[in-house]
Amino acid sequence: MSRYLIRSIDIILSTFLFLVCSPIILFLLLVCFIDTTKPIFVQERVGKDSKVFRLYKFRSMKIGTPDLPTHLVNSGSITRFGKFLRNTKLDELPQLINVIAGDMSFVGPRPCLPSQEELIAKRKRENLDRIRPGITGIAQINNIDMSNIDLLIETEKRMRNNSSLREYFRIIFKTIFLIVSKLIH
Repeated sequence: MSRYLIRSIDIILSTFLFLVCSPIILFLLLVCFIDTTKPIFVQERVGKDSKVFRLYKFRSMKIGTPDLPTHLVNSGSITRFGKFLRNTKLDELPQLINVIAGDMSFVGPRPCLPSQEELIAKRKRENLDRIRPGITGIAQINNIDMSNIDLLIETEKRMRNNSSLREYFRIIFKTIFLIVSKLIH
């Protein structure tokens, strides 16, 4: 599958979604400001070719929470509104900016922290570092987090090996279905 085609789709889709979702984004920005006074969370993550970039999310944790992988952070650090944001994945809407900027794609491996050296090294060995990280991916829709690095790597390899336009959209639609399901329930 052509990386230029995927990049073009990423740009068109993320720009369109950013514009269409701008009222929701503004509303969430306001609620997050009321919740934590600092609505946007910025964190360094490792991207394509192991380059570090600044990832944007709506803040879902209390200010001063240690900069650790999510699975290692105390669940008491998540704000009440943050739980809703995380459950619905709305905390990731600001990542549309990362997609437009070219730091991320819609579909790809989970972006990791620079401190996750073992994961970075394994991704390099498997050439997974040559793929833009994604807002969603096969690991995300299967609830595979970074606590099981070997399972994560195997899942990401399967995603890379089955890469196609059809699979790209299947993962996006599966993500949308999961989000809508959580919003309804």
